[in-house]
Amino acid sequence: MNYTLHQLHIFLKITELKSITKASEALYLTQPAVSIQLKNFQDQFPIPLTEVVGRQLFITDFGKEIAHAAEKILNEVYEINYKTLAYQGQLSGRLKISVVSTGKYVMPYFLSDFMKQNAGVDLIMDVTNKSRVVESLEINEVDFALVSVLPKKLKVNKVPLMQNKLFLVASSALELNKGLSRKNIFEKFSIIYREQGSATRNAMETFISANKFEVRKKIELTSNEAVKQAVLSGLGCSVMPLIGIRNELKNKELQIIPVKGLPICTEWNLIWLKTKNLSPVALAYLDFLNSEKNRIINQKFTWSNNY
Repeated sequence: MNYTLHQLHIFLKITELKSITKASEALYLTQPAVSIQLKNFQDQFPIPLTEVVGRQLFITDFGKEIAHAAEKILNEVYEINYKTLAYQGQLSGRLKISVVSTGKYVMPYFLSDFMKQNAGVDLIMDVTNKSRVVESLEINEVDFALVSVLPKKLKVNKVPLMQNKLFLVASSALELNKGLSRKNIFEKFSIIYREQGSATRNAMETFISANKFEVRKKIELTSNEAVKQAVLSGLGCSVMPLIGIRNELKNKELQIIPVKGLPICTEWNLIWLKTKNLSPVALAYLDFLNSEKNRIINQKFTWSNNY
């Protein structure tokens, strides 16, 4: 056996994403480079690690066992590195955060300075939907989660970050008659929804239901970015977080449709389980956040007060 840590890392990412293409994107490598490393790794085992059925990549039972062992090896390597840095007086370890998809426009700004100040800290940030974020927190996969709606079934601590505003938006090319009522807007135009389980979708459906609007044509997409592109193309209107459409509003590609009862205002919160035994890195990050969050908001997000 003569496999490398690099090969273990690549194989682990392939087993996680079940796709060579997605693994190459996540690792910022070319697809051929990942395929070659997978082949070189496979050549060291007499039993297949993966198999392709149709166009779908599957991990064999043996491959899953090897992936589990690879994860343990890499964790031990990380631990060696962190202990070395700790002996040198540096904060070291991993910070794991799960973020709802629209939170990707928020969370990086609250992390950037902390990461620059602590070179020994590795960041793992998973951007996904609300259901998966809550699940990863519940099963202790992450230190923190960023959400705009607090999970009801979990006992959590929180640090409020900033306001989250949701507006009804459309392409600037869409012509709206001045006499068109808000009810007619929802009935006349296609309304674009996020997938089930999305906090944005829940807020949007609650608003529509409370006002007894009838949506005659509904389109469902699975990411905030996909919804934004659909709205930009003129495919329909949607209720969207302001934080994700700043440039499009600035460039006059999107317009906010004034509707009574909007914007819907919620709050971004960084949360963690009350029973969680936070690591030194996680505790240091909380200290940073409590002391610096107002400065970050004033530097990066005051533009949102204009809407």
